Amino acid sequence: MGADYEGILLGMGNPLLDISAVVDQHFLSKYDVKVNNAILAEDKHLPMYDEMSSKYKVEYIAGGATQNSIRVAQWLLQIPGATSFIGCIGKDKYGEEMKKNSKSAGVNAHYYEHETAPTGTCAVCVVGGERSLVANLSAANCYKPDHLKRPENWALVEKAKYIYIAGFFLTVSPESIQLVGQHVAATNKVFIMNLSAPFICEFFKDAQDKALPYVDYVFGNETEARTYSKVHGWETDNVEEIAIKISQLPKASGAHKRITVITQGADPVVVAQDGKVTKYPVVFLPKEKLDDTNGAGDAFVGGFLSQMVLEKPIAECVRAGCYASNVIIQRSGCTYPEKPDFN
Repeated sequence: MGADYEGILLGMGNPLLDISAVVDQHFLSKYDVKVNNAILAEDKHLPMYDEMSSKYKVEYIAGGATQNSIRVAQWLLQIPGATSFIGCIGKDKYGEEMKKNSKSAGVNAHYYEHETAPTGTCAVCVVGGERSLVANLSAANCYKPDHLKRPENWALVEKAKYIYIAGFFLTVSPESIQLVGQHVAATNKVFIMNLSAPFICEFFKDAQDKALPYVDYVFGNETEARTYSKVHGWETDNVEEIAIKISQLPKASGAHKRITVITQGADPVVVAQDGKVTKYPVVFLPKEKLDDTNGAGDAFVGGFLSQMVLEKPIAECVRAGCYASNVIIQRSGCTYPEKPDFN
């Protein structure tokens, strides 16, 4: 069984070391950070990384949205080498940490190691169990298509049948996304993307619009879906309607119909295909069991992908997604026990 699945799922994105801490509202206000949002660091945010490490109890966890999803998929699959990952890190201790982490997770990572830029970091500010993310991409921002085109890396693209890229990568290398999209359309593979954050839908609309025709599965949460609708002038806030509209946007290849999957926290998951919506209730978790929501969306995607590559029906993919996010929100950061108990 193992050999058939080698490298079946490839992720490409921004590898970031999460610097996670429970902070307070004052800290968020000081740095103008909103709860449950994800943004790129500006100059005003740069001192927060040191302040977090000196003032609060911080944990360092290898993260970045795409890498989180791939690690979770690998964990659920329990098939060595089923997943690979491509992204850019720095030649520093955080980069070494990243390499060690992906290796122990069983992911075949081909990092582009940048000579001068430090490994990217993400401040994960947790208040009342809700997370807010401030990413300082650094090296992750330096990914180049030349690395992707190298034979040993392009081989990962050729080997994969499913390719996942979070929307965050649109800010780094839309050109790499186009290369992968064209390959996927030409070979009838499955391409999966994520809306990822409201700012992606707003400020990287053109790159997103250009990538979307290649995308077979679009993931997102309700806030991102509503932002997408607003930016495209759809004048609806109805998540089900938006999900259907996204699934019906033009496609580059007719091999697969587009499916939109929108999560809504504790509310049902919305899946749109063929002009219809199916809703799947999520596993209820009492508030006292919630540790933090960091990685919940990434874990959902990872769980979903783990069953997708096994060609399971969508209901099973959603169930695995809900299982994975349920495990992750009861732990700090996007971490999981040694073995899954998903059956």
